[in-house]
Amino acid sequence: MQFGIFSVGDIAPDPLTGRTYSEAERIDNIVRVAKRADEVGLDVFALGEHHNPPFIPSSPPTLLGYIAAQTRRIVLSTSVTLMTTNDPVKIAEDYAMLQHVAKGRLDLMVGRGNTVPVYPWFGKDIREGVGLALENYNLLHRLWREDVVDWEGRYRTPLQGFTATPRPLDDVPPFVWHGSIRSPEIAEQAAYYGNGFFANHILAPNFHFKRLVDLYRQRYAHYEHGTPEQAIVGLGGMSFIAGRSQDAVERFRPYFENYPMFRGSRLEDHMAATPLTVGSPQEVIDKVLTFQEGFGDYQRQLFALDGLALPVETALEQVELLGTEVVPVLRKELESRRAEGVPDAPTHASLVTAKYGDAEPRQPRPNPNRGDNLSGTMPYQDSDPKVRAEFPVVP
Repeated sequence: MQFGIFSVGDIAPDPLTGRTYSEAERIDNIVRVAKRADEVGLDVFALGEHHNPPFIPSSPPTLLGYIAAQTRRIVLSTSVTLMTTNDPVKIAEDYAMLQHVAKGRLDLMVGRGNTVPVYPWFGKDIREGVGLALENYNLLHRLWREDVVDWEGRYRTPLQGFTATPRPLDDVPPFVWHGSIRSPEIAEQAAYYGNGFFANHILAPNFHFKRLVDLYRQRYAHYEHGTPEQAIVGLGGMSFIAGRSQDAVERFRPYFENYPMFRGSRLEDHMAATPLTVGSPQEVIDKVLTFQEGFGDYQRQLFALDGLALPVETALEQVELLGTEVVPVLRKELESRRAEGVPDAPTHASLVTAKYGDAEPRQPRPNPNRGDNLSGTMPYQDSDPKVRAEFPVVP
């Protein structure tokens, strides 16, 4: 099972000092947190995508590319790539490039996003959100698997004889998680493709998303990817850890109760009613074990640890405690409870093996273009000569 952290890159005034990090400081601090996660042996660092203050991760591929160069083993991911307002062609290019830069240490989570004004900023209509998410991912799926794509849909201009470059590393696309907290259509799409499904089990009541996860598992089996128990599920969570639970509550309370989203709330109420865990390492362990009891065996658990205006030194301490005192125990306990036949989360190495076995992976080598920067239906030396495409015709 994979354990890691995700950051949404939020900025808010520290309720104890009144100081607010600058955008430059927050970007640097995210890099520090990701590096510490790698150092303490966590499996995943994921970054959200936002296009409005007070959030700063407007370009996850840029920041994750830099983090890839600063880390050694951790898998880099997104905690959402906006499938609705991004062009799927650009997603195909950006994340294939990042996959190469990270030497395969990459997957991504795609989702709709929940900030209403973002849609018109990118020329989209939020009333078309589900349709955009479904159509755009359907195209992305093809762009990563076909050298030459002819395509026509509802929400963007057609593609004629299009090749997305670079091709995915080893011609194996990054594994995709579909994140949703409200849309059965997204759970259905994840199941159809045999992709992962991620429920950000963080702010809603305990097990609020169980019906979506159960739907995904049932449809995963319907499409004959495996049994419901073999479906690939990820969950989110939020924790604050200290040696003693009293200390954890005392230290975290001002950051939680003064954060704009939670102002007027009582910390203990959220701890009781939601997956939020504030306490000792053992209390965090015990709470996470209830996730497995409620949702069944799953493959990825991510924690939000660096938000709510926490000072970066506190966030780094949280990563250290998670990686050294919580995750090692959870690994052993959840492994001992895991039913036979439940798979691990896919990685680039496992996907390469599944595709090629012991054979050498494909390494696409381009053909020369025809003088118009196009390569026809044979963009690569080993492209399928049987492929036909419809190219633009000059009247």
